[in-house]
Amino acid sequence: MEFCDECGSLMTPQDGVWVCANGHEKARNSEKEKSMVTTQGQEHSDVVDMSDVDGSEIGPTTKAICPKCEHDVARYEMKQIRSADESETRFFTCVECGHKWREDDH
Repeated sequence: MEFCDECGSLMTPQDGVWVCANGHEKARNSEKEKSMVTTQGQEHSDVVDMSDVDGSEIGPTTKAICPKCEHDVARYEMKQIRSADESETRFFTCVECGHKWREDDH
C-alpha cells in the first residue's frame, strides 16, 4: 500500500506512478514495491474445520446469563463495530447450548 504524502489517502498504481483520489502523483519505487503484500490470488479461501477444537481453546469465558438456557458461563469477544468514540460491542456464546447474543451500550 502506498499513501499520499499530500493528503494521506490511499494511492493506486497508474501508468508507472502512484495516484491518489485527489490527483496527487508520486513516483513508483520497484525495490520498495517488492516488499509490499498483495491480496491478489487470495479471493477464495477454504473453510476452517473447527469440529476437533476443544472449546476451551476458542477464547476467554466470563459469567454471563444465557437468555436461552440460563447457563451462567459464556465465551466472549469484543469488537469495535461502531465509530471509534463509542464503546466496543461484546459478543457472547453460551458454553452450554451454543446460543449467541450481543451486548452493547446504548
